[in-house]
Amino acid sequence: MECVSTESDIREFLASRRAKITPRQAGLPAYGGNRRVPGLRREEVALLAGVSIDYYVRLERGRIAGASEEVLDSVARALQLDDAERAHLYDLARAAAKRPARRAGRGRGPIPDSVLRILESMTDSPAFIRNGRLDILAANTLGRALYSPLYAGDAPRPVNIARYQFLDPAGRAFFPDWDTSLNTTVSLLRTEAGRAPHDSDLTGLIGELVTRSEEFRTAWAKHNVRLHHTGRKSFHHPAVGGITLDFDAMDLPVRPGLTLTAYTAAPGTSDHDALKLLASWAATADHPAATGPHTADHPRP
Repeated sequence: MECVSTESDIREFLASRRAKITPRQAGLPAYGGNRRVPGLRREEVALLAGVSIDYYVRLERGRIAGASEEVLDSVARALQLDDAERAHLYDLARAAAKRPARRAGRGRGPIPDSVLRILESMTDSPAFIRNGRLDILAANTLGRALYSPLYAGDAPRPVNIARYQFLDPAGRAFFPDWDTSLNTTVSLLRTEAGRAPHDSDLTGLIGELVTRSEEFRTAWAKHNVRLHHTGRKSFHHPAVGGITLDFDAMDLPVRPGLTLTAYTAAPGTSDHDALKLLASWAATADHPAATGPHTADHPRP
């Protein structure tokens, strides 16, 4: 099943964004009669972008190679793309032109020892380093404790958040805010697919998920993308129960393509108490989170 194809991704992405914008939202007059499309027509996008109808039709058919930055910006404005969607459009254009991506070699190579020392020094916050495929490549003690269900049994290494979420029967219980978590995971993978369309490990993972999970397949077809830097995430942990934590995700310039994510809870809250309970649980020696090493269980990024 072909799940990552630059030409079809461009076509479906632009069509899906066009379908979301009504003439009223675009500041266009809404004439009477039934419209045969849910959002803007191609000619309306062309008008808003200041390009010919024929040229925009070519773009939406996936023939975007060679489009200038000015044209891409005009299309992005016409479709009211957010920052993540605009970046995704540029990534797709680079892939179509077969130009090297700005993030060439994303996530490859070992994690520097200095970064691993920083990770281990974060003793009060669950933290981990992941790549764009959502493989957890390294985690501190609390991070591994928080994500301990992913390490259970004979799960392949490195553990993968998306594979656990969609293919493990326990995934739905671990992520109780299911719809939000599902859409976030798929949007992150869709974003990465635009950045690295020729990453065979990524396309293999997406192909597996598309084939084996109807929920993933349905969400993947929406072509949603997002940036994921800060927010709140809920878990139902087998040892501490429900816990909702603030997260901040930081790109690692020393190794482009990798992200360090750390979780915190405001002092005096029940979630902060649950985090302290998680730390006590992590200090025991009868579960995967307490057996090391915590930062070297991946064969390669």
